[in-house]
Amino acid sequence: MKKGLLIVLTGNGKGKTTSALGMAFRAMGHGLKVCIIQFIKGSWKYGELESAKRFSDLLDFYVLGKGFTWQSENLEEDIKIAREAWDFAKETINSNKYEMVILDELTYLIKYKMVSEEEIVNFLLNRPENLTVVVTGRDASKLLIDSADLVTEMVSIKHPYDVGVKAQKGIEF
Repeated sequence: MKKGLLIVLTGNGKGKTTSALGMAFRAMGHGLKVCIIQFIKGSWKYGELESAKRFSDLLDFYVLGKGFTWQSENLEEDIKIAREAWDFAKETINSNKYEMVILDELTYLIKYKMVSEEEIVNFLLNRPENLTVVVTGRDASKLLIDSADLVTEMVSIKHPYDVGVKAQKGIEF
């Protein structure tokens, strides 16, 4: 019997999205259909978007966020976009088209109170039983962590940014 899992990848260390993408590639290697929804990434040109084009038969990839919310000049617009993205995610989860759905940076919708923690967690707990959902992002809420089947916290021990090395193509994006 296959049981879909609720997986949370959180923490201040690098590797949350990268780990989720690794799970996506593993799933696709077994012929499973995957959907990735990015909530915050915005308009940057990310390497994973270019790679995703090569797997269009098994991977659907959506970038629905406007960008880094904490730098926003129009929080009301960001909340509207976040709500629309969450509504799209709920439709996607209930579509029965996928074996895995990755909700990249979803934790920020809770942190910035764009969507209530209870709404998100209740929905995820009532998803189709065979669907695995992977949630990424810093500062995962206690209720989300307590509700998950698997939680990994990425801890930053050392990072090149700490000594002035900026984000690099192929490493951070």
